[in-house]
Amino acid sequence: MSIKGDSDGIELKSSFDIDKKAKRDHKNMPDNFIHNVDNSSPDPSSRSFEKKANVVIIRYGELALKSSGVRNWYEKMLMKNIAAMLDSRCIPYSLMRREWGRIFIETTDPRVAGAAADVFGVVSTSTALMAEPDLENAAETCALLGVDLIQEGESFAIRARRSGNHPFSSADIGKTCGDAVWNALEREGKNPRVDLSSPDKEIFVEMRQNLAYVYLGTVRGVGGLPLGTQGSMVVLISGGLDSPVAAWLMMKRGVMIIPIYCNNSPYAEDAARERAFDCIRQLQKWAPGHQFTTYEVPHGPNLKSFIEICNRKNTCLLCKRMMYREAYEVMKKEGASGIITGSSLGQVASQTAANMHAEVYQLAIPLYHPLIAFDKNEIVDLARKIGTYDISSRSAGSCAAVPERPEVKANYDLIVLEEKKLDIEFLVSDALKATKVLKL
Repeated sequence: MSIKGDSDGIELKSSFDIDKKAKRDHKNMPDNFIHNVDNSSPDPSSRSFEKKANVVIIRYGELALKSSGVRNWYEKMLMKNIAAMLDSRCIPYSLMRREWGRIFIETTDPRVAGAAADVFGVVSTSTALMAEPDLENAAETCALLGVDLIQEGESFAIRARRSGNHPFSSADIGKTCGDAVWNALEREGKNPRVDLSSPDKEIFVEMRQNLAYVYLGTVRGVGGLPLGTQGSMVVLISGGLDSPVAAWLMMKRGVMIIPIYCNNSPYAEDAARERAFDCIRQLQKWAPGHQFTTYEVPHGPNLKSFIEICNRKNTCLLCKRMMYREAYEVMKKEGASGIITGSSLGQVASQTAANMHAEVYQLAIPLYHPLIAFDKNEIVDLARKIGTYDISSRSAGSCAAVPERPEVKANYDLIVLEEKKLDIEFLVSDALKATKVLKL
């Protein structure tokens, strides 16, 4: 891709040949993404509109609140991430340009709106028709759409907004375009009805300084901040339901993740490893253009030491503290700024408030628990939406190192005394020496 900049914004052009790109094999296109279409309709009139549409409007939220310099950087990052998403799905476009508060993608491919909505930072998208920025052209475009869209007996409404300097108001746009649709329907022999409260069909008009945009509905985006704008953090991925969702939520906040899988073999089955790696691959689909670096840390020898030397009921607490230490070393190596976990307060024995205190006692490690107040149903719902639920639900056995009666009300200072039975520095160093760095 190439970026062209000036005082008014930037334009991004696809670096590939559009015709060749459109013919690529689509078999590896991502699935299970969030596509929440407001005002969508399966009727032929909507499909007819999609064939006529020539631009997609991209809207964002929080970015608009940033200072001018930060906003400029965020918007450029967002455009690059959108371009990477379209490229990963083999969706062609001719031009991507930025104006104040909006990004526009010129394309005739109806898939662009859904794909762009799956990019972190995008609040919503709309497939639209471009028109000259005056009342006459906007009204003509609305009338042409209205004839196809609005059936006999259906009511309609025009939703208008204006940005820039124009000799007319938003109300003027609504009235002029509404009159044009009404007259066009009457010429077709239909009996038009206007209903501003609960219409059967809506036509939206966004009048900007240089162009007008007419569209029929929106696709809700994932929101958040553009991936990569908040640096990077390591994330402990187990392959269960929680940790992939926690990783995704931090990605939504602009954090690039560095997955770490602590391999508990021989206390865990190979299926657990494959499940974790498949979750990482699914998360990678949300981050085209950003290749994950995955670390696989051998954790079985540490568990063996805990079981043989320490009080058996403290195995899980000692295990978690050791994982944090290993993740911290990876964090420093990668220049990352934190460690993400899938912990949810009270969900399992190791995640009671007392245990979570003991897990971090005297460890100066920056930890992030994005799921801390989520209940299980909320986590399951998110896992389904992001595409990790089916993967995490696969049978992979349970960890054989878990004691029959694990500690649930840990005394934080006693855990430190337990660790004095071990050579912690040696265990961490030994694990990191055998760590594998992977590109999944």
